[in-house]
Amino acid sequence: MTDPLFRIENLRVAYPHSEDRGVSGNAIAHTVWAVDDVSIDLAAGERLGLVGESGCGKSTLGRAAMRLLSASTQIEGKVWFKGESVFDFSPEQLRQFRGEAVALIFQDPMTRLDPLMTIGEHCVETLRAHQPQLSRQQAKDQAIATLEAVKIPASRWSQFPHEFSGGMRQRVAIALALLLNPKLIVADEPTTSLDVTVSAQILQELTRLCQERQMGLLLISHDLAMVGEYCDRIAVMYGGKVVEAGATQTVFAQPQHRYTQSLLKAALHLQSHDGQPQLEKATSAPDSPEPPLLSIENLYQHYRLEQTLAARLLSKQGDRTIRAVDGITLDLYPGEILGLVGESGCGKSTLSRTLLHLIRPTSGKVEFLGQNLTNLSPTALRQQRRQMQMVFQDPHACLNPLMTVGDSIADPLLIHHLADKAAAKVQAKQMLERVGLTPAEDFYDRYPKELSGGQQQRVAIARALITRPKLLICDEPVSMLDASVQAQVLDLMLELKQEFDLTYLFITHDLWVARFLCDRIAVMQAGKIVELGNTEEIFTHPQHSYTQTLLGAAPLLSRLPQPLKAKEA
Repeated sequence: MTDPLFRIENLRVAYPHSEDRGVSGNAIAHTVWAVDDVSIDLAAGERLGLVGESGCGKSTLGRAAMRLLSASTQIEGKVWFKGESVFDFSPEQLRQFRGEAVALIFQDPMTRLDPLMTIGEHCVETLRAHQPQLSRQQAKDQAIATLEAVKIPASRWSQFPHEFSGGMRQRVAIALALLLNPKLIVADEPTTSLDVTVSAQILQELTRLCQERQMGLLLISHDLAMVGEYCDRIAVMYGGKVVEAGATQTVFAQPQHRYTQSLLKAALHLQSHDGQPQLEKATSAPDSPEPPLLSIENLYQHYRLEQTLAARLLSKQGDRTIRAVDGITLDLYPGEILGLVGESGCGKSTLSRTLLHLIRPTSGKVEFLGQNLTNLSPTALRQQRRQMQMVFQDPHACLNPLMTVGDSIADPLLIHHLADKAAAKVQAKQMLERVGLTPAEDFYDRYPKELSGGQQQRVAIARALITRPKLLICDEPVSMLDASVQAQVLDLMLELKQEFDLTYLFITHDLWVARFLCDRIAVMQAGKIVELGNTEEIFTHPQHSYTQTLLGAAPLLSRLPQPLKAKEA
């Protein structure tokens, strides 16, 4: 029998200060293992999917295997690559191992990208650090070909990471991982911020490379449908342990462990056609005599790409313009959930920030509650923002790591002078209870780093709701969560919508989440709305070719073998 390309044996990982405390408050010498006795094999050319809830140890496993954790981390067990012990590598061997032999794609691309370097500089530096014999032009040619494989055009070569959308930054990170033709890719949620079409293209490319180059792929993901479509085998993690492993089709068709069964049930619930059983559909909103809550008219948001004189002379072009939002007209009615879907870089997030006037529009009009926001003074605009709040994809974007959870939730009340400190604390505890973080006293004085991803997102939702807004703009609020936590958060959002009389603009690249939650869907491509309609009409009778492409590329659990559907029926 051939030795595996990559082997993890009895790996255990504990972070520093992971200890319990007794009744007296004294520390008890008890190690809490984030990864607990995990063994995994991966053959050359094989694709293994590692799935599980946030906080189960998936990412820790990937980082420990590549020796990316701090020296204070307690690690036991062995990691082998081509029969050699990774834990015994010298610094020089380790440098070659990372990049040339094994590449890691992080969930957050900014952990890989230097904000002070252009995309081109990232690529050339990576190539020439490992292949110094390449000329700068050879490195550039090779890099451009790799970038174009992940749909980053050569015209973006001289831009910086902040000039890219989150999804496009992830494409760059994937290109950097592919540059050196590694034998193994450890991909930690690599397509979380990507739309279904680009995800499919990249995973198809990775699948092709696995077959042609006998490259292994360890795909860490919470997207069960994606793992089912692209991975040969699957390992399910829960509480730091692998609780079930086997051929993907077998595990999905006949899940043995209770946790695997609950994951599949939650994912199928989101992909069911019923959606919001407890919600009265607002599909008749456009015909309602009630005026729109939010009205957008001919909205434009253009960015000019400034080039150096040398770049202008070489390209024989002046500064180019990115039409991030290109003439959008759209109404959002009270009480409805409008989904905004489209590929990464199409302008969804730019539109949301323009609506809130976090960035001023190039031209056009945004009316909210009958007032033209474009004409308001900064003070009046600030007052209106009390009624318009945002929930971000990454809760870290709105949670200060130096503030406790309770203070983060209470802070908007103090900013807007809606309550004194004592009253704000009472309201914050009430909101913690309402979003399911109970008892509130246990969470109020914790810091964000002490919570799981799902808990952090609940805190972000609580913070957004504390000022009692009319409109909630949700920018990919569940894309970083596993299926079971996704379902919990979405159900919570539906309950809160009824309780607080909310209207949602829900931005997502996950079509099944949009179908589960939304009354109407607007499909966005290249800064324009190309299709708008009732959710079921969009899914069953898509009119625009781009909408048809999106739906065709979306992974779907029901495409798996019939026994799974029969088991869950």
